Amino acid sequence: MKKLSKIIVLIFSALLIFCLSACASENSSDNNTKTTPETQQSASTNENTDNAPSSNSKILVAYFSCTGNTENAAQKIATATGGDLYAITPAEPYTADDLRYNDDTTRATKEQHDTSIRPALAGTVDNFQQYDVIFVGYPIWWDQAPRVINTFLESYDFSGKKVIPFCTSGGSTITNSANQLKSTYSNMNWLDGRLIGRSTSQDEIAAWIDSLNIK
Repeated sequence: MKKLSKIIVLIFSALLIFCLSACASENSSDNNTKTTPETQQSASTNENTDNAPSSNSKILVAYFSCTGNTENAAQKIATATGGDLYAITPAEPYTADDLRYNDDTTRATKEQHDTSIRPALAGTVDNFQQYDVIFVGYPIWWDQAPRVINTFLESYDFSGKKVIPFCTSGGSTITNSANQLKSTYSNMNWLDGRLIGRSTSQDEIAAWIDSLNIK
């Protein structure tokens, strides 16, 4: 009986050791493959910086986007320049109903027809004065920049900075909106902007940026 008891104890001990080894191996595998959200974000940021050409200028790519088109354009510019991205965010977000362009009663229509309106912003750019070059992006609304862009431009001191507009549009060019901004804020140092469409390649954006001589 004692011999049988010893055999049973040995069998259970062997099974326990096997289970503990399997659990340790599984935990080690998880630790090697899992990535925290912070690590993933940092890797994405480093990838954009590593692919960008070196520059002596500190660059900010600020943009206002409702549908994602201008955000996509801003990301392309940030990739080409190594600049920091900043989303210009209205304190009261625009809804789909706000953007019904054919309705004179909608929020966006009323704002674009009143040059004095300045929608409030949510958040501010940290340490804005560190930047030498500011890209300012927006969708074309009624052949103009949205009023939220006016709010942004009037919220900071742009003295000594180069300001470069860029826009997205389904049919307009940047000419009228850029000229209006340059006229309204004639004290700023404006460089030539451009329209960026979904089909605009990264090479085209890089060539435009090279022509600006901002590095």
